[in-house]
Amino acid sequence: MVSEQSVNSVVSKPEKRRRNSDLTRVNIIAVATEEFADKGFAGARVDEIATKTHTTKRMIYYYFTDKEGLYKSVLEHAYSVIRAQERELDLEGLNPTAAVRALAELTFDHHEQHPNFIRLVANENMLRGEHIEKSELLSGLGAPAADLVSQILHDGQQAGVFRSDVDALDIHMLISSYCVFRIANRYTFKALFDRDLTDSTHREHLRTMLGDMVVAFLTSPTPS
Repeated sequence: MVSEQSVNSVVSKPEKRRRNSDLTRVNIIAVATEEFADKGFAGARVDEIATKTHTTKRMIYYYFTDKEGLYKSVLEHAYSVIRAQERELDLEGLNPTAAVRALAELTFDHHEQHPNFIRLVANENMLRGEHIEKSELLSGLGAPAADLVSQILHDGQQAGVFRSDVDALDIHMLISSYCVFRIANRYTFKALFDRDLTDSTHREHLRTMLGDMVVAFLTSPTPS
């Protein structure tokens, strides 16, 4: 007779293999993110990623098909992180002004905590979006961000507190440009002006300034 313990052991083996497979994939993505952010698509080496993850090039290609497949997975993961944070943002009970400020602050925090995201985006723009255009997943990740801003804008415009001549992408661009600039240009800005935009002594001032800027723009009169 097969004991219950033996049955559980047999049943758990596929689950254990799946967990190990998931962990391996997560580890590869994490290391590849560092490599692609640091060296770009052309400069990153799959052999180096395999060495740092204690896997093999063959195993990486088993999971991701090829180098481009790995790079696209890295981009997809990077964008998915911020989209997930936006989905989890609790705006219930907030008026439109407080809601758009909360969204701006979330973006500020995310970009500060994920500098590799900024570098990946910069690298992909240098490639003219060659790889991001090929990703079906990424093509659908812009809509949730725009939808969230659209809802906040709609509420503010319906309440008569936001100007009516802007759309979601205007505000998304406004918030993103500020947050990206702070991370992407920190070294050149410091060299030119002797101010580190990521220094903790400036953090709350810059974070508040972002929210003030977005709110001031949205609550300014619509030009006739």
